[in-house]
Amino acid sequence: MRPLLVGFGRAFGGALVFSLPMLMTMEMWQLGFTVERWRLLILMLVSVPLLVFLSRYCGFEKTRHWAEDVRDAFIALGIGLLSSSVVLTLLAILEPGMPPSEIVGKIAMQTVPAALGALLGRSQLGRDGHVGEQEETYGGELLVMAVGALFLGLNVAPTEEMLLISLKMTALHCLLLVPISMLIMHAFVYAAAFKGGTEIGPETPWWSAFLRFTVVGYLVALAVSAYVLWTFGRFDGLEVAKALRIVVVLAFPAAVGAAAARLIL
Repeated sequence: MRPLLVGFGRAFGGALVFSLPMLMTMEMWQLGFTVERWRLLILMLVSVPLLVFLSRYCGFEKTRHWAEDVRDAFIALGIGLLSSSVVLTLLAILEPGMPPSEIVGKIAMQTVPAALGALLGRSQLGRDGHVGEQEETYGGELLVMAVGALFLGLNVAPTEEMLLISLKMTALHCLLLVPISMLIMHAFVYAAAFKGGTEIGPETPWWSAFLRFTVVGYLVALAVSAYVLWTFGRFDGLEVAKALRIVVVLAFPAAVGAAAARLIL
């Protein structure tokens, strides 16, 4: 019983650590009321394969079969739902008499980041995680970057500042931000000697890692950013040029999250 309670405590703690900034952000409460429910459903469905992958990579326990990873993914969603419900109730965000649709929307908005935190809680907060025990593959590295980009993107995409910054930026700012984002990604993983970083072997040309991981990783961050902004309805009523600018703006923190995920996970 004690290992079960310890594991649940770590997962619940991870859910709080990773989702508390969003749980206390006003824009997230508003989006829970305004975002179309079918978009929230798609977000939940998209999160399941990512959670299954995280369970295999660094989840609650070392798993032997994909069925166990699917089980742990849904356990993480349950813990995310529970932690979000508890915190939103304690903070009086969920109130008696509130329409059920609004309650469901506000909780659903927080469940995915909380579930990501729940799965990461054991590996990052515990002493017996199994990060690094799985064989690294190119596809796995890209999925790790997608998880990092999604997590940081979910943190900042709801804020009004994303739109305000994109409106202030010119085309030149955007053109400069793209290569700078990629350089920061590359430096994080290969050049800054962070713990968990990767050294490029003398037989490997620098441009190979830059093209295969940094450039492709930035494209992953762009795609994740566009998806998150679409989910939150940030493209509604925007011209194509303005929509592209806000994607580039969000891809900056998403790219940092993608690079950080490669270091942490």
